[in-house]
Amino acid sequence: MVFRTGAFHLPTVATIAVLTLCASTAGALDTLRFEIPADDKDLRKTLVGASLIQSAQADGRTDPQDIIAAANADYAELLGVLYKYGYYSGVINIFIDGQEAAQLSPFAKPAGVREVVVRVLPGAPFTFSKAGISPIAPGTELPEEFAISKRARAPVVGAAAEAGVEGWRNLGRAKAEVAGQDIVADHRSDTLAVQLALRPGPVVTFGNLVQVKDSRVRPERLRAIAGLPTGERFSPEELDKSAKRLRRTGAFKSVSLTEAEQLRAGDVMDIQLDTADEKRRRFGFGAEVSSNEGLGLSTFWLHRNLLGGAERLRFDIAISGIGSQSGGTNGGIDYEVGGRFERPATFGADTTLFVFGKVAREDEPNYLSDEVTLGFGFSRIVTEQLTVEAGLALRYSDETDALGNQEFYHLLIPLKATYDSRDEPLDPSNGFYAQAELTPFVSLSDTDSGGRLHLDGRTYYQLDEGGMFTLAGRVQFGSILGASLADTPQDFLFYSGGGDSVRGQPYQSLGVPIGANVTGGRSFVGAQAEMRIDLAGNFDPVAFFDVGYIGSESIYDDSGSWHSGAGIGIRYATGIGPIRFDVGLPVTGNTDDGVQIYIGIGQAF
Repeated sequence: MVFRTGAFHLPTVATIAVLTLCASTAGALDTLRFEIPADDKDLRKTLVGASLIQSAQADGRTDPQDIIAAANADYAELLGVLYKYGYYSGVINIFIDGQEAAQLSPFAKPAGVREVVVRVLPGAPFTFSKAGISPIAPGTELPEEFAISKRARAPVVGAAAEAGVEGWRNLGRAKAEVAGQDIVADHRSDTLAVQLALRPGPVVTFGNLVQVKDSRVRPERLRAIAGLPTGERFSPEELDKSAKRLRRTGAFKSVSLTEAEQLRAGDVMDIQLDTADEKRRRFGFGAEVSSNEGLGLSTFWLHRNLLGGAERLRFDIAISGIGSQSGGTNGGIDYEVGGRFERPATFGADTTLFVFGKVAREDEPNYLSDEVTLGFGFSRIVTEQLTVEAGLALRYSDETDALGNQEFYHLLIPLKATYDSRDEPLDPSNGFYAQAELTPFVSLSDTDSGGRLHLDGRTYYQLDEGGMFTLAGRVQFGSILGASLADTPQDFLFYSGGGDSVRGQPYQSLGVPIGANVTGGRSFVGAQAEMRIDLAGNFDPVAFFDVGYIGSESIYDDSGSWHSGAGIGIRYATGIGPIRFDVGLPVTGNTDDGVQIYIGIGQAF
C-alpha cells in the first residue's frame, strides 16, 4: 500500500479515531520479520505490537488462510498507527513468501507459509498547516497540540472535535455534533490542513426520567434519588450527578442514564434510566490482630432495599481484646452491637437520613465502660469530595476508671465534615483526606457539659514518576472543651499508643497520670509518616515513624507527655485491598514492652 505525493482528502475524524486503536502485543514469530527504518523507537514498538499476524501466531492460529487474513487486516492496523503518530506518506508492504499479501486471494489454500516480511516506511512526520474548528462555544478548551506547526497526529483531530462538541453541550446544547470536515494532506510540504464545522443545535431542557426496566426500588423513589432537574437547562454534569446518586445507594449492580435520541416539543429531552438490581442482602466479616491488643473480630449484615426505596439497614457486631496482653478490669474483652438505618434522598437528592444505635462494653487497660447510644441525623454530599453531617443523640454510660465510678447522661450534637480526594481509600497513593468532628455534649445530670473536637488530616505524595515510592503523612489533633477530666466520659478522652496512633507503643499506654493509674487526656497531638515502596509482585515493604502527645489541658501547652515508635512492615496486595503486617518498637517514652505486631486489611491510614 503506497501513498503518492500530492494532496488528497483523508477519511473522516471518526474513521481516524477507529484506525488508531491497536491490537494487543504478542511474542515474536520465527518466520515473521519487521523492517521499519524509523528513528522513533516508540513508533517501531507500536507498529510491531499492532500486528495481527503476530497475535495470530501467539494464539496458535497458524493455518495459511489465517495468516493471509491477518496480513490483509494488518494494512489497516499499521496505517492507523502511522496516522496516530502523524505520518501520512507511509508505504506499507506485507510479503508472504515473497508475494504481496493484498494480491493473494483470501480463499487461496497454500500448503504452508514459510516467511512473512512486514515492511513499513513511515516517511516524514506531518505538521498542521491549518487547525480550525467553528463555531466554538465560549470557554471551550481545545487541545494545545491542535495548532499550526504542531505534529499532526490523528487522535489530536478527534480530541479537538470532542472538545468542540462538549463545549456546546456544557452550555445546554445537548445535540451538538460535527456537521462537516475538510481534512487535506499535502505530501509536497508534509502538512495537514484541518477545518471542522460544528452544529450546536438548540438549547435543551431536561424532560422526564423514563424507567425502561423494572426494579425493586419504587419508581417515585428512583426519581427522588436521581434528582434529575426536570425543566432546567441540560447539563452533562447534572446528568452525571444523577447517575452517581443512584449508584451511591448500593441498591444497583449497574446504572445507565441515556439521552433520548429525539427531542420533544419545546426542545425537551427525556432521559432513559436502565438499572440492574443488586442482591438485597449481604453478609461480611473482618479481623485484626495486635500483639498487645489481641485479636479483634467483626461481622455485619446488610439489607440494601429494606422498604422498596433503596433504604439501607446494617447491623454490626464486634469483639476485640481477645488474648489481650494489656490487662483490663474484666479480662480486656470489648463488645459492641450496633445498627444503622439510612434513607437516601430525604429533604433533597443529596441528603440522607440516618438513625443509629449502639450498645457497647469497653474493658480497656485504664477503664471499664458500659454504654448505650441512640440517635439520628442527616448527611449531605456537598461536592464529590466534601460531605457534611449533623445529628442528635442520647448517650448513657456507667464507667469505672482511675477517678472512681460514675454515671453519665448526655445529649450529643455530633457535627462532622469530611473531605476525601484519595484515589483509593484502602490503598491511596494520591490525594488528600481531612475530617473535622465537633461534638457538643450537654449533661442531663450533675456533670459538666462541654465539647469534643477531633481533627484528622492525611496526605499522599508519589516521589517518582513511576509511582514506586509513596510518602504518606498523617496529623491528628484532639481537644476537650469546657469539661473537667472527672466529668468527661472516658470514651471522649484521648489516649495514645497502638495501631491507630503510635505503633510500637502498647495500646493506650500514654495518658494522664492519676497516682499509680492513668486516665485519658483532654488534649491530643499525633503524627504518622510512612514510606511505601511499590515493588513488582504482591509484596511491598513499608517503613514508618509515629509520635503522640497527651495532655491534661484542653489545648496543647507542652505540660503533657510525648512518646514515639518506629518500625517496618509488609503489604500483600489482594482484590479487596492490601493485607497489612507491621512490626514496631518504642523509640521514646517510658514504656519498654518490646516488639509490637499489627495485622489488618488496608493501609494504616
